[in-house]
Amino acid sequence: MQPRQHSNAANRLDRLPVSRFHKLTLVAVSFAYFFEFADINSFATTAPRLITLWDVTVSQVAYVTSLSFVGMFLGSVAAGWVADRWGRKKALTWTTLSFGLFSFASVFSWDLVSLGVFRVLTSAGLSAMTVVAVIYVSELYPAAVRGKYQAYAIVIGICGTPVTNLIASAVVPLSDWTWRLVYLWGSLGILFVLFARHLQESPRWYESKGEYAAADAVLSRIESRVAAERGPLPEPEPPVEQPPPAKAPIRLLLQKKYLLPTALLTVLWVTQTIGFFGYSSWAPTLLAKEGFGVEQSIFYVALTTLGAPLGSYLASLVTDRFERKWCLVAFGSVIALCGLFYGLSFNPVLIVVFGFLVNLFERGYTALGYAYSPELFDIRGRSLGTGISYGLGRLSNAAGPLIIAALYNSTGYQSVFYFIAGTWILGAVVLAVFGPRTKRAAVPAPAGHADPARTV
Repeated sequence: MQPRQHSNAANRLDRLPVSRFHKLTLVAVSFAYFFEFADINSFATTAPRLITLWDVTVSQVAYVTSLSFVGMFLGSVAAGWVADRWGRKKALTWTTLSFGLFSFASVFSWDLVSLGVFRVLTSAGLSAMTVVAVIYVSELYPAAVRGKYQAYAIVIGICGTPVTNLIASAVVPLSDWTWRLVYLWGSLGILFVLFARHLQESPRWYESKGEYAAADAVLSRIESRVAAERGPLPEPEPPVEQPPPAKAPIRLLLQKKYLLPTALLTVLWVTQTIGFFGYSSWAPTLLAKEGFGVEQSIFYVALTTLGAPLGSYLASLVTDRFERKWCLVAFGSVIALCGLFYGLSFNPVLIVVFGFLVNLFERGYTALGYAYSPELFDIRGRSLGTGISYGLGRLSNAAGPLIIAALYNSTGYQSVFYFIAGTWILGAVVLAVFGPRTKRAAVPAPAGHADPARTV
C-alpha cells in the first residue's frame, strides 16, 4: 500500500478555535519581537552621544547604519535556508539568541569600528528572526485569524521601541559610559530560551519535508490540547493528495509564479525599509544637528514612538476585515504625508505629533506586510520568497543612509524628508497597480494542488 502523502495539516489547523495554545505561541513570538524592536534602533539612540564622545561624523554614522542593513540582508537570506533545513522552531530560537548575544557584545565596544562589526552581526540576527517569525505565525494559526495574530504579535513587540527610546533618553546623558546600557537592555532577548520548550514545530514544515508521521504527531498534540480546553473539534475539510516534496533551490524563484510575487514584495520591503529606517535611524541625529540638544532629540523621538503599538493594534482591527493590499496602499500614503510634515516642522509639538503619526501608521503597515508576504507563496517558495524579498529590502538601505547623508550635506534637512516621502508613494503605487488580493486566503498548498480552504 502506498504511504499517505499528507497529514492534512492546513485543514486541521484552520478548523481549530483560538485557544491557550495559540495565546502561548503569541506570547513567545511577541517576546522575540519585543527585543528585536528594542534593539533595532539602539545605534540610532546612542549615535548622538558617540558623535561627541568619539568625535564621530554624520558620514561615519551613515556607514555603520548602511553596513547594518547588509547584515540584515545576509540574515534574511540565511533565515529562509535555516528555517527550511532545520525547522521553524529551531530557527526562531537560534536567530533570537544570535541577536541577543551580539547585542551583549556591543556593550564592550571600544571604538566605532568594533561597534560597527557587532551591529552588523546583531542586525543579521534581528532580520533573520523576523523572517522566521513571520513564516512561523503564518503556518501555525488558522487562516481566518492569521493576519490578526500577526498584528497582535507586533502590537506587543513594538512596545520595545518606545521603551528602549525612553530608557535611552534617561541613561545616555548620565555619563560617558551609560550609552552601553542601551545595548545591554537589547541583549535580554536571549531569555527567549525560556519560551522555546513550550513551542511546537510547524506541521506544515514537516509535511514539506515528507515527514508526515511527525506532522501528524504534532497535530495530534495540538488538537488534544485545544479539545481539552474548547470541547470536541469539528471535522476538518478532506485532504488533498500531494506529490512527494522536492527541494526548493534558489532558482525556483525565477519561475513566473514565484518571480512576480518576489519582485512585488521586494518593492514593498525596499520602500518600507528606506522609508521607515531613513526616518527612525536618522531622526535623533538630524534633530541634534539642527540645534536641538542630544537629550531633547532623543526624548522627542521617544515620544513619537509611543504611536507604534497603536499602529499595530489598528492593523489588527483591519487586516482580516478588509483587503490587505488596499490597507497597505492607504497606510503607505498617510505615512508619506505625515513624514513630510514632520520634516517641514521645527516646532517641538508638531515634531512629536507628526512623528507619532508616522510611527503609528508605519508599524501598522509593517504588521500588514508581515501577514501579506507569506500568503503570496505556497509551501515550497514561502521561506525563500519571504526571506529573499525581505532581505533585498534590508539590503537596499545599505545605500539609503548614504543617500540621506549626501542629501543632508548638500541640500539640507528638509530634502531628506522629501526623499523619504517619495519612497512611500512609490511603494503605494506599485502595490495598487500590481499587488494581488489575499483577503481571507489560507496559506497556499504546494504547487499544483488546490487548497480547499483558500477563498481567493
